[in-house]
Amino acid sequence: MTTALASRSLADRVARAPRPHDPAQVPPIAARFADLPATVRALLTGTAGCSPYLAGLMEREAEWLREALAAPPEASLAAILDEAGGEDLAALPARLRVAKRRAALLVALADLGGVWELGEVTGALTRLADRAVQAGLRALVAAEIARGKLPGVTEADISDAAGMFVLAMGKMGAGELNYSSDIDLIVLFDESRHDPDDYAELRRGFIRVTQRLVKLLSEVTAEGYVFRTDLRLRPDPSVTPVCIATEPAERYYESLGRTWERAAYIKARPCAGAIPAGEAFLDRLRPFVWRRHLDYAAIQDAHDMRLRIRSHKGLAGPLVIPGHDLKLGKGGIREIEFFTQTRQLITGGRDPGLRQRQTLPALAALAGRGWVDDRTAGDLTADYVAHRTLEHRLQMLDDAQTHRMPADAEGMSRLADFCDTEPDRLSAELRDRLERVHALTEPFFQQEEDRGAPVPEIGAIFADPERAEAMMRDWRRLPAFRSERARAIFRRLQPELLRRMARAVDADGALQSLGTFLSGLPAGVQIFSLLDANPQLLDLLVDICATTPELARHLGHNAGVFDAVISSDFFGPLHGTDVLRA
Repeated sequence: MTTALASRSLADRVARAPRPHDPAQVPPIAARFADLPATVRALLTGTAGCSPYLAGLMEREAEWLREALAAPPEASLAAILDEAGGEDLAALPARLRVAKRRAALLVALADLGGVWELGEVTGALTRLADRAVQAGLRALVAAEIARGKLPGVTEADISDAAGMFVLAMGKMGAGELNYSSDIDLIVLFDESRHDPDDYAELRRGFIRVTQRLVKLLSEVTAEGYVFRTDLRLRPDPSVTPVCIATEPAERYYESLGRTWERAAYIKARPCAGAIPAGEAFLDRLRPFVWRRHLDYAAIQDAHDMRLRIRSHKGLAGPLVIPGHDLKLGKGGIREIEFFTQTRQLITGGRDPGLRQRQTLPALAALAGRGWVDDRTAGDLTADYVAHRTLEHRLQMLDDAQTHRMPADAEGMSRLADFCDTEPDRLSAELRDRLERVHALTEPFFQQEEDRGAPVPEIGAIFADPERAEAMMRDWRRLPAFRSERARAIFRRLQPELLRRMARAVDADGALQSLGTFLSGLPAGVQIFSLLDANPQLLDLLVDICATTPELARHLGHNAGVFDAVISSDFFGPLHGTDVLRA
């Protein structure tokens, strides 16, 4: 955004408006703002005629709204955030709710009026959430100190919450918060800065602060609410308190952390409290999130996660627009996010440039390094922006945390008017996007049992089929096959390996070398997943086994070497002598 544009008022920058769906909502707003320019009146009446929630905010905040329309929206947002703080705990709940109300109205009008693009909208919502968490945490810690409930802590510790810090997760962590989103937080404290003898009492105090923070943000009062707040992303939430020390949290992730938690930490960001302690904690978790070797096992984990979500939410089956879940359903927002985050997990351990919190910069980085082709990245970027924009329209109608398309014609007509389009066009364009996203992302996750021609009979491949079958049975006792997951992945690989061996000059020798390779592996999940996801690597492995048994033996003890060949140009033509000399 240029400086000149940012200095113009919200009213001067209005470029579009919804169509009023409910004519009865128009006259009160039109009369109240009759003196404003026609473009602004169209925005206000069109918005009120579609969204009862926003119509109510306009009535309640009419005087403030006049001032906001006459100022740049960036300045209005900054003023809202400035007024949302303060350590007066008694006044803070109302101050935060007024800030939320005004920010919700400002953001909606800037979005609906074409004043702000998606990134500015989600960024503004995230800044509000950050400010609310920061103000709440600071005031609550100050209150506990004043009550003498935090031993060894003084007023000097208020500024960094006495070592407590809050990690913003999910869309809040990435700066991508949606219009009516809840916020996902993990609250921890740095126990190393306190006397060990005070640990138990401090822990109880920090738990109280966290519980009160959730109430402060989530409770619905006459002034409304601030943000619905979810703490369930913390380690083992069914048995752990709402605020835990960093050391046990680290132990949990090192020993029990799962792939979905690794994906969640891609977006993690310290947003309140002792920010340096939060950053240090994330630094220590880096080996957990970002594996040193290419991590193709993450593909199956993400695929399984997607299937569980669809099954749990009842989202399997054919694509039907009425009632479709724009976030979790087929071709939806989550498919783009899973596609992007899984590729980040696979390769981000070796390339720090891929460790982007936000979805679209991550897609761009993946495309820039050849992990996603430019056209796919471009299509997914455009579809993600359109999906998120429509998601905001759905949520603005009634300030509801919903991602489902309307199930009836009346609801679809209202949404279409809110988007300034026709219902049939809205449905057709959405269907095109959903089908395109699904077509682009599903093949990456889909594990097919039969990928090619039928596998030849063992007797047609090997000169000594009985010995070959005995060798393959013996593989089950190797360390690489200890886990059920490794065995399951290898069952998918085995037909592909046999097809390739059928083309070898000495299939029996190739099988013997493959057994030597497998016997050197300390574990199987990672390397089998790598081979499963890269057919060219299977070709290379069988070629090596068929021609260079000693190299196969070396690879079994040094499987990380395979990482070096997984790049966008490894299997391409060799560079010419001029390039090599340079």
